[in-house]
Amino acid sequence: MKADAKIVKKLLNTAKGQIEGIGNMVDDNRYCIDISNQILAAIAVLKKANQTVIQAHLESCVRETLTDEGRQKINEIVNIINKIN
Repeated sequence: MKADAKIVKKLLNTAKGQIEGIGNMVDDNRYCIDISNQILAAIAVLKKANQTVIQAHLESCVRETLTDEGRQKINEIVNIINKIN
């Protein structure tokens, strides 16, 4: 994996903690909207972890196989991914 493992692990551990907390919220019969908001927060962290992995892949593994024009296209894709998330 070309992504910074420390960053990815930190994000995954954050999501893990959030998910455990959501489980506790369900056990405690908490308000549905509060649970939903926490689920969305966990999803956002997982998306960030995935973005980090995919961006590193594009910037290393894929970029190494391309011409200059292809590298420019990778930059375009990375910029769009960053805007989406």
